[in-house]
Amino acid sequence: MSFKARNCQLLPTRAEIVVVGAGVIGCAIARELTRYTPDVLVLDKENDVACGASKANNAEIHSGIGEDPGTLKQKLNVRGNRMYDEFVRGLGVEFKRQGLLIVITPRSAPPELLERMNEEDRRRFFTEVIPRGIVNFGKKAGITGLRILSREEVFEREPNVTREALAGVFDPNYGMVCPYKLTIALVEHAVLNGAKVFLNTEVNGFRVEGGRVRAVITNRGEVETSLVINAAGVFADEVADMAGAGGFRIHPRKGATLLFDRDVTSEYVRSSVAEFRLPGMKKTKSKGGGAMPTVEGNLQLGPTAVEVEDKYDTSISAEEIEEIFERFHYLLPDFPRDAVISAFSGIRAPTYEEDFVIEASDKVFGFVNVAGIQSPGLASAPAIVEMVMGIIKDLGWELEERKDFIPERPAPIKFSELSNEERHRLIMEDPRWGHVVCRCETVTEMEVVNAIHSIIPATDMDGVKRRTRTGMGRCQGSFCGHRVAAILARELGIPVTEVTKSGEGSPIYVGRTKDLLLQNDLRGERLVDEG
Repeated sequence: MSFKARNCQLLPTRAEIVVVGAGVIGCAIARELTRYTPDVLVLDKENDVACGASKANNAEIHSGIGEDPGTLKQKLNVRGNRMYDEFVRGLGVEFKRQGLLIVITPRSAPPELLERMNEEDRRRFFTEVIPRGIVNFGKKAGITGLRILSREEVFEREPNVTREALAGVFDPNYGMVCPYKLTIALVEHAVLNGAKVFLNTEVNGFRVEGGRVRAVITNRGEVETSLVINAAGVFADEVADMAGAGGFRIHPRKGATLLFDRDVTSEYVRSSVAEFRLPGMKKTKSKGGGAMPTVEGNLQLGPTAVEVEDKYDTSISAEEIEEIFERFHYLLPDFPRDAVISAFSGIRAPTYEEDFVIEASDKVFGFVNVAGIQSPGLASAPAIVEMVMGIIKDLGWELEERKDFIPERPAPIKFSELSNEERHRLIMEDPRWGHVVCRCETVTEMEVVNAIHSIIPATDMDGVKRRTRTGMGRCQGSFCGHRVAAILARELGIPVTEVTKSGEGSPIYVGRTKDLLLQNDLRGERLVDEG
């Protein structure tokens, strides 16, 4: 199907269930719904899935140890973490449990408290009282496997942490996953089972009659439905208000993170590492952040937590970058600052109650809000889906599992992970497998082509990047950027000057300087011919 044809598909006039929002939560709910019905429609105003917080978070599968007790957030976080291995099964995405080391230092308690203690009391407080308190807190929340570490054991596990570490607690439950690849996998699995996804489709209102939702009104037309799942992230309050099903308010909170070259930092820490502070010492509602590895081997520092007015404000300043370095210099004093290769930020979607809002509206029947999903939303996803399915059942929907449900979504081939024999076989089948487009991440032309023609096609530079990791290495696209743009132009049947970074309004090229052809390095074939 051509690029133009893909963007001219007619919106269905009816769907049994409409999911608003194609982030990880919306896509996870859609995938689960298709176990029972194929008549599921996912709508998102962006040019791709995972374009909100799902592409800009720290990828941690938290255990629940950092959440306030008694909250829905903590309850679903603890349960979601336990469910994760089964949740990702059959999706073809990588999930690792690297654990979390909570480091206890002299900064873990306020000075005024320590002034009232003698030296022996302070020693016991840091090496016994605080560690036991963390473990007991975890046990009350249902978190198992927590282990107290001595100072020596802390350095044995993580030799690069501050020498002022006095003790630690290791939480083996913490995991990591690539959030945008997980989102893509979930929605592709849903589509394989009959769901339809319409991007560049903005919800402008709802038709509500007799206290029941009857239709979703979009910029592309109206869709009749009797059940709406509002998973619109930072815009969930606005979507709910359109239907008269609101009552909560989202206040955007920005979090900035630094990403480092994996060739330098891939073994800097074995697990995620964070510094413990007693409750009440934190200045924000953030868990505080730390050093976190990714499944691909990079290391992250952050995030920050800053209240902002603009829900689109994903900017990051030099001051924010310096703030991250300053915050974590104490925890990791010898960290290689010059290994940073990228900085990004995302917008959290907290309510003023700082808890998840997952409930059927008591004002509009058939409207379910799944809102306020900030960290640890990614970790809580399996349990959130489970809760939503229970709500749908309580509303009267019959949930009988389909016998024709396809249990697995085929994973894309990752050339860099293949053996030489497998690589040779693929190159013999199609020479495009032998053309390495992105040197930093060893991504081939064929991988880019497959991403462009995948179930949810990549139609811009960022879409290809999320699916293949082009431009995510040390050079950040300096080498491969124009080659990826050329392949996009060729495969989409558009001039290279129409290729965008992330959809409308983000052109890569603003004009032509010379009448040059982009060449394929290995075969000398023209990728784009505009000369």
